[in-house]
Amino acid sequence: MSLYNLPNSTIGIDSIIVDTAKAVPSLIPMFLVFVFSFVLLSGTSAQRRRTGYADFPMWTILASLSTLIITLPLTLTTGIIQTEVLVIVVIVTMLSGLWFFLSKGRGEV
Repeated sequence: MSLYNLPNSTIGIDSIIVDTAKAVPSLIPMFLVFVFSFVLLSGTSAQRRRTGYADFPMWTILASLSTLIITLPLTLTTGIIQTEVLVIVVIVTMLSGLWFFLSKGRGEV
């Protein structure tokens, strides 16, 4: 008995991703957390290096939108993304958008 059965690669790449996501359920959520944190940290550090300050609400909404853009095509294939993960990504995107719009002062762009 083997520890891990290799997926059938003759069907297509989506079957490999689905089989891997079923074998390691935390793979896709950790990948999405990586994308979010990479965009957030690299954006804020680059802006801080250029201007001297970092606009965290702006980079939070950019990171959450990039995560949402990656998540939505993955929902087309059944078995890659669970519904709970999609709901969490949408809620984080809406909350970061709310934070962004409430953080800007009147007349500030």
